[in-house]
Amino acid sequence: MKVAVAGCCHGALDKMYETLELLQKRHNVRPDLLLCCGDFQAVRNEADLRCMAVPAKYRHMQTFYRYYSGEKKAPVLTVFIGGNHEASNHLQELPYGGWVAPNIYYLGYAGVVRFRGVRIGGISGIFKSHDYRKGHFECPPYNQQTIRSAYHVRNIEVFKLKQLKHPMDIFMSHDWPRSIYHYGNKKQLLKMKSFFRQEVESNTLGSPAASELLQHLKPNYWFSAHLHVKFAAFMQHEIIDVEHDPTAGDSLEYDAEWIAVLKATNSLINVTQSPWNVPENNGLHAKWDYSATEEAIKEVLEELNHDLKIPCNFTLTAACYDPSKPQKNMEPVHTINPQTTEFCAQFGLTDINDRIQQIKEEGSVRGEYEEEEEEMDSSGSAEEPSEYNTDNSGLSSINPDEIMLDDEGGDEDLSTCSVDPSPDHPPEFSASFSDIRIMPDSMAVSSDDAMDSTNEELEKSGVNKQVEEKSLNERPLKRVSGSENGNSGIKIKRRNQAIYAAEDEDETK
Repeated sequence: MKVAVAGCCHGALDKMYETLELLQKRHNVRPDLLLCCGDFQAVRNEADLRCMAVPAKYRHMQTFYRYYSGEKKAPVLTVFIGGNHEASNHLQELPYGGWVAPNIYYLGYAGVVRFRGVRIGGISGIFKSHDYRKGHFECPPYNQQTIRSAYHVRNIEVFKLKQLKHPMDIFMSHDWPRSIYHYGNKKQLLKMKSFFRQEVESNTLGSPAASELLQHLKPNYWFSAHLHVKFAAFMQHEIIDVEHDPTAGDSLEYDAEWIAVLKATNSLINVTQSPWNVPENNGLHAKWDYSATEEAIKEVLEELNHDLKIPCNFTLTAACYDPSKPQKNMEPVHTINPQTTEFCAQFGLTDINDRIQQIKEEGSVRGEYEEEEEEMDSSGSAEEPSEYNTDNSGLSSINPDEIMLDDEGGDEDLSTCSVDPSPDHPPEFSASFSDIRIMPDSMAVSSDDAMDSTNEELEKSGVNKQVEEKSLNERPLKRVSGSENGNSGIKIKRRNQAIYAAEDEDETK
C-alpha cells in the first residue's frame, strides 16, 4: 500500500492534491492514502478564520471550503491531525475524530484507526506545559488565551495512548518528539536551521510528551511537521510502501483496542481548567491501569457485530463560505456535531462539547472561568507544576520560517521566507555534537537523501553499515520511483515533513 505524507498544508488542498495528480501522471504512482501532520486548516467560513491563532494578515480562506461544500471531493482518502494553526472551533466539534468533509478524516484530540489492516494513530496540537494538566474547557467564542490553549496537548490524551499494547504501524504528531534530533544528521539540521542550535544543545527542542509516546508506542513510522524543515531521523520519503492486509476492504475502520481504551477512561474526562494528574501506581490511586483487556476488545467487536467500518456520516454544521457574499462579521458558535453525538451514544462515551454546554447553561463555573482568565499572563500562562522541565525562558532563537503570533506587521510571505545559512559559511557546532546516533530497533531507518551530504563521514564511522543492517530487520522503506525506467528517484517539494522535534513554542508555527 502506498502512503503519501504531507507536513503543514495550511488549507491549500487544491495544491496538495494537484501535486499527487502530477506524480501519478509523470511516474504512474498513485497513493492509496494521504496523511497530513497538522496545520490542515479546515476553514469553512469567515467565523472559522477568526478562530485561527494567526495574525490577521495570514487569515486566508484557501480552498478547504470547496471540499466541505461538496463542490470538490478529495481524490484520495485523507487522514490528518490538528496543529497549532487551525480552525479550532471546527475541529473541537470532533474531539473523538470524524469527517470534516467527504473522504477527509480528522483523528480528534488523539485517535487510532485502521486502513487496509494498517494501524494509524496520532495526537493533535502542540505541547505547552502550563496547559498540559488541564481539561478541554475551551469553547467558542474564544478569547486571546483560549484561542491558543484550545490546541495545546493535554495529559489525558497521552495517558489514553499509553494504555495501548498492540503494535502501532504509523503515528503522527505535529511538533517533534524532544531529542529526536539526536537520531538523525544533527549537523545538517543545524546547518539548515542554525537558530535551533541553542534549543538542541539544551535539549529543549521538541515535545517531551511526544517523546514519551515514542518510547511507549514504538511505531514503525513516526511523522511530524511544525518546524518547516526537512529532517530525516528515521526516514526521508514522501511516499512510502507499507505492508497491508490484502484481504482488508478499502474503508477506514475503527480500532477495537482504542475504542476499548476510550470506554475504560471515560470516567476521567475533565472539562475544567482544574489541573489533573493521571493515575499512577504511587499509592494515591485505586486504579492506574486502564489498558484494554482481550475481553473488553471482544465486547467492542460484538457491539459492532465485527463490522469496524467507520460510517460515512459527514454532516454540514456551519454555513459554507460564498466568495460572492462575504460575511466578515460572522461570529463563531459552539456547536454539537451529530457525528460526535452518534459516536458517543454508540460506545457510551461522554460528549465533551455537550458537557461544556451543560456547564455553561448552568452557569455554575462561568464566573470562575472569567476570574481565572484575568489572572493569566499575556500568553495565557496560568502556570501549574509540570512533570516536565520545559522552561525555555532563557532561549532567544525563533524559527523565521514560521508564523509569529505577535507579528502584525509586514507583508512578507512566511511560507517562502528562508534564512538558511550559506553553505560557504556554515554555523559552528559544539564539539560535543555527534553527527548521528543509531535509532531504536523498533524504528525503520533510511540512509538516503538527508544522509547524502555526510555519507563519507558515516562510512568512516561505520554507522552506514549499522543503519543498513537495521533496515533489513524492519519493514522495508521504499522510495517510490521510476527506477525500472532508469529514474533514480522522485522528489516533491514540500514545506515540511519528516520526523519530529519541535519545541512547544506557542508563538511559532
